[in-house]
Amino acid sequence: MANNSYSGVKNSMVEANHDGEFGCTLKELRSLMELRGAEALSKIGESYEDIQGLCNRLKTSPVDGLSGQPADIEKRKTVFGQNLIPPKKPKTFLQLVWEALQDVTLIILEVAAIVSLGLSFYKPPDAEREHCGRAAGGVEDENESEAGWIEGAAILLSVICVVLVTAFNDWSKEKQFRGLQSRIEQEQKFTVVRGGQVIQIPVAEIVVGDVAQVKYGDLLPADGVLIQGNDLKIDESSLTGESDHVKKTQEKDPMLLSGTHVMEGSGKMLVTAVGVNSQTGIIFTLLGSSEDDDDEEEEKKKEKEEKKKQRKNKKQDGSVENRKKAKAQDGAAMEMQPLNSDEGADAEEKKKANLPKKEKSVLQGKLTKLAVQIGKAGLVMSAITVIILVVLFVVDTFWIQNLPWVKDCTPIYIQFFVKFFIIGVTVLVVAVPEGLPLAVTISLAYSVKKMMKDNNLVRHLDACETMGNATAICSDKTGTLTMNRMTVVQAYVAEKHYKKVPEPENIPSSVLDLLILGIAVNCAYTTKIMPPEKEGGLPRQVGNKTECALLGFSNDLKRDYQAIRAEIPEEKLYKVYTFNSVRKSMSSVLKMADGSFRMFSKGASEILLKKCYKILTANGEPKVFRPRDRDDMVKKVIEPMASEGLRTICLAYRDFPASEGEPEWDNENDILSGLTCLCVVGIEDPVRPEVPDAIRKCQRAGITVRMVTGDNINTARAIATKCGILLPGDDFICLEGKEFNRRIRNEKGEIEQERIDKIWPKLRVLARSSPTDKHTLVKGIIDSTVIEQRQVVAVTGDGTNDGPALKKADVGFAMGIAGTDVAKEASDIILTDDNFSSIVKAVMWGRNVYDSISKFLQFQLTVNVVAVIVAFTGACITQDSPLKAVQMLWVNLIMDTFASLALATEPPTEALLLRKPYGRNKPLISRTMMKNILGQGVFQLVIIFTLLFAGERIFDIDSGRNSPLHAPPSEHYTIVFNTFVLMQLFNEINARKIHGERNVFDGIFNNIIFCSIVFGTFIIQIVIVQWGGKPFSCVALTIDQWLWCTFLGFGSLLWGQVISSIPTSRLKFLKTAGHGTQKEEIPDEELEELEDMDEIDHAERELRRGQILWFRGLNRIQTQIRVVNAFRSSISLYEGLEKPESRSSIHNFMTHPEFRIEDSEPHIPLIDDTDAEDDAPTKRNSASPRNTTPTPPSPTPATTTTAAPPTPVSPSPNQNNNAVESSNHLLPDGPKSGTPSAPGSPLHSLETSL
Repeated sequence: MANNSYSGVKNSMVEANHDGEFGCTLKELRSLMELRGAEALSKIGESYEDIQGLCNRLKTSPVDGLSGQPADIEKRKTVFGQNLIPPKKPKTFLQLVWEALQDVTLIILEVAAIVSLGLSFYKPPDAEREHCGRAAGGVEDENESEAGWIEGAAILLSVICVVLVTAFNDWSKEKQFRGLQSRIEQEQKFTVVRGGQVIQIPVAEIVVGDVAQVKYGDLLPADGVLIQGNDLKIDESSLTGESDHVKKTQEKDPMLLSGTHVMEGSGKMLVTAVGVNSQTGIIFTLLGSSEDDDDEEEEKKKEKEEKKKQRKNKKQDGSVENRKKAKAQDGAAMEMQPLNSDEGADAEEKKKANLPKKEKSVLQGKLTKLAVQIGKAGLVMSAITVIILVVLFVVDTFWIQNLPWVKDCTPIYIQFFVKFFIIGVTVLVVAVPEGLPLAVTISLAYSVKKMMKDNNLVRHLDACETMGNATAICSDKTGTLTMNRMTVVQAYVAEKHYKKVPEPENIPSSVLDLLILGIAVNCAYTTKIMPPEKEGGLPRQVGNKTECALLGFSNDLKRDYQAIRAEIPEEKLYKVYTFNSVRKSMSSVLKMADGSFRMFSKGASEILLKKCYKILTANGEPKVFRPRDRDDMVKKVIEPMASEGLRTICLAYRDFPASEGEPEWDNENDILSGLTCLCVVGIEDPVRPEVPDAIRKCQRAGITVRMVTGDNINTARAIATKCGILLPGDDFICLEGKEFNRRIRNEKGEIEQERIDKIWPKLRVLARSSPTDKHTLVKGIIDSTVIEQRQVVAVTGDGTNDGPALKKADVGFAMGIAGTDVAKEASDIILTDDNFSSIVKAVMWGRNVYDSISKFLQFQLTVNVVAVIVAFTGACITQDSPLKAVQMLWVNLIMDTFASLALATEPPTEALLLRKPYGRNKPLISRTMMKNILGQGVFQLVIIFTLLFAGERIFDIDSGRNSPLHAPPSEHYTIVFNTFVLMQLFNEINARKIHGERNVFDGIFNNIIFCSIVFGTFIIQIVIVQWGGKPFSCVALTIDQWLWCTFLGFGSLLWGQVISSIPTSRLKFLKTAGHGTQKEEIPDEELEELEDMDEIDHAERELRRGQILWFRGLNRIQTQIRVVNAFRSSISLYEGLEKPESRSSIHNFMTHPEFRIEDSEPHIPLIDDTDAEDDAPTKRNSASPRNTTPTPPSPTPATTTTAAPPTPVSPSPNQNNNAVESSNHLLPDGPKSGTPSAPGSPLHSLETSL
């Protein structure tokens, strides 16, 4: 990756030099962007005189920007590169096929099939065949025996089929994902000036030389130099790891870097580097990670592999990190090294700092756990099946028939054993529900695609399913619950309160002039009111909506704010204090002709009025404004406005006379005082018409909606009542941020969970809240243990400062229209229409995913149980599975792949919103579902066994039992197979309902996929039975037989009605299954090992645990034997330990021959050896009460695990940590049982060393 992009860069440099079009090359600009602060300024001074000089060299104007001609833009793209980091190539279909082939059960099947194929070509002399026992003889005619190879070939074919289907599913999933990525990227637009016009263009279209407008909340898309800025502060932590905001000015530090966030202020920048040449691009290139998440996983895997290798070689040299960096740097220009080394490390640090990552989706955790449990059961069943078959065969042939083992018969016997083995493997294949993870992915991918239409752009797949469990939503007010279309409807000007916008004649002209001037210059220049798109529509509001309301107010007063802005362009403003959540006000300073200064301010009325000491009267003269007058005004003007749900904004000004000299602008408290109040306006933001209904739905669905807003409490309360968040007569509470903080903090000012627990259940509205309050509330609700179910909280946010709350929440919703890039970055789902009712849709889809999975499970488990039992008992009684290997694979394909498609794509219904949310620990399989599974299972088993053991009499056909090795297929077994499949098909319709509903056909035609799959499966089944022949072990059936099979299959629908009549409450014996893994259940050492994973992936845990169990079992037996021997041996442990020198190091004691455990067993990596990261000493040291001396962890934990404090003899400083980890591994009940043995005691040393 690195090489290509760099070679590309070199070529373009060459071009640039030949070109000589632009006055500076790519290389110059790149090296310029690596400098910071004073260095950068001096470099600009040396090379270009000043920023204006740089603009001239890049052929652009700081005021009008680029001309915007396509030819010019193209040329810039070729010379300086495009603003995109090339994505990684997607996996090819063949790679996906190869991955699907890695499945263990499939590999076993392939091997077995190949062996069976090979053996089927061996024919012993006919004479001998009689000696090989009854089972081998009795083949009717020659060409039947020649068809022995068919079974092996058919198995191979069906394996290929399964692999292709799996790969195709993965491929389509990947494709959807890429579509989603590109959709998210297209959403990002940025404001630039071209040809004097301010326009928005997609981020990828930005070129070097563009003049871009940056404002609060932007994520900078390219590197650049500041041309003009107001109070610009930037969070560069994503590049430098420094959390402090950096102030940017033309004089001190004009360098703006891509990937950093604008935290406050606004300004213009000249773009100097884009794409792979920008700072973020360079880092991406170095990491080689301009790629997708899949690849990060691969990288991690590689790292783990490397770590394993390192540990094996006990290499102490450079850590993997460095090696990875070195690898990445080979292709990179060497000048990058310093940048990479700190920044890379910082990025790593940062990754680690955000450790409490979200767990992998709850659902996936539950499912994987379930799948592994079922798989284990299947493994046991299949093993028993094979053993029984082999034993029966051996006993029958060599004991009952009393035959000798003849050399010529060996291949025939082997063929039998292979056949038994294949039967065992097919039982396993059917038992392992590999369709489960598939079903989740399909269901989620399908939902995500459909949610796009419902204005939900899902950025993280599992957010969709988490949303179904949501119990609380903390919503913003502006723009989510309201329309975010603000208009001034009331005003208090010149001592008079107007209930609607006053006529300009009624206001003294001096006041009016000041007011209009103040509105025009003290609103961001990016905010404007544009003419409506359609005739007769409402004017379009661009930019900050509150400011739009004020500009609209000036239009209503028949004055043109644009004329004033043309007269006083943004560059002429002397100083601007931009709005931020601390100031809650914005001020702009103008320098007047006589050298005096005038400052206009606007902000929240209760805050600004405290700073006013004069107010303009009816004749336009200022008069003194005392605190008493202020209280009057609050009661008579502000509260009445607020109680009608209006936002109140105060406009004020202050003159600084020339005689006093220039004020000290940095002393904000002095500057922003002694104001003169111009007017107070009431701004209305109407509630969206669909919101009250959406909130009612949420409340009915058991979801609490809370409103968190920066508005004052009366406005908030009024809007909350309009929305239906507060209902009259409820005892819910509304708090202001200050009061909330007072109540949740103790005397020392620390937040206490118990205090939050007293408040949040009743809290419905939090007003005048700061972003930290929002975060505190969300965290408090999530961490609360008052209610036995852990709350699942969704949060909506649009501002930069909502980032932490969005990240902390279980699901973060960002606003697609009003939201800043920072908020979108932190969120899980983007609401493309900023509408609260879309959240309700998300809840519906989330619940639907959960239900779809449950439906699929209900269907799958029925098939699993029946197929396994049939194969098992059939094999034991008739020495041959009634369902052949290929048939089993077909059943497996129906069950797993097709059913997951059919049942996972059910569209959601409104009925989903009528029930309470499932908790995080609700089992996947409820008792009702268990009842359905067992009920259907019993029905199917009864039918199949009746057919198996009495079928030949009922249908009057030959019995298919006890047929010899290569006997032709029988009608009898074909009927069994056919009936079995048809019962599954009809049961698939039953599985559509999981809450015990009667009508299973309800809405069946809304799901085209379901209908087509059921129908398609039926057609294929007919083809298999009628023309499948030898490979499928089928014989064509007559119409009568088909009707009987179909009738028996249809029986499962009727039987389903019977089952749903039995009340579940009566069946106390039914257990639920499929609980999630609780965090508490994960043993300490695994938690540590999960530190280096970004999320707790239950699948990996379970699977790894499976592999380790084997090793661990062996280990444990070996060690126990050794311990016993050691105790028996003549050395008394206690004596050995009493000697002072040996007490200092148990290592001496480890070197006695009996105790050299490491030599006598192959070193089997324990979990922690493979991938416990060594960077979490704190967690590790607290992991076990035994650990006494936390020591700095070493890069490679030694394989010798001893528990002594480090002494010169011991091989690694990390003994303690390591020993504790391994002891937890080998003695899972160590720390729990009784008191942990004291660190000095011999017992402790022993168990640690094990």
